[in-house]
Amino acid sequence: QLQASGGGLVQAGDSLRLSCVASGRSFGSAVMGWFRQPPGKEREFVAAVNWSGITTYAADSVKGRFTISRDNAKNTLYLQMNSLKPEDTAVYYCVKGEYLEVWGQGTLVTVSS
Repeated sequence: QLQASGGGLVQAGDSLRLSCVASGRSFGSAVMGWFRQPPGKEREFVAAVNWSGITTYAADSVKGRFTISRDNAKNTLYLQMNSLKPEDTAVYYCVKGEYLEVWGQGTLVTVSS
């Protein structure tokens, strides 16, 4: 199971950090990622990180603003979001596995202009 938290209402330019706590013992060996679904739109990829945390990937729309990281000792995935824009408003989901096998429940991020 994945439990995401940290969403909320912020203003444009603000920062927010999302967390995702995973249960079970396979977190440390799994690819982890974040997806988001803006209101009325399709779900889209945000960022991913390999098992060690060394290799990361990010969508062009968030590169330079969002940073994905993980703490395997705490079974926790993070998404640091800086310079937030209204278009970042979405429900954010943490996802486990190279084939997106497990999804968290989502946390809502709302960015006002």
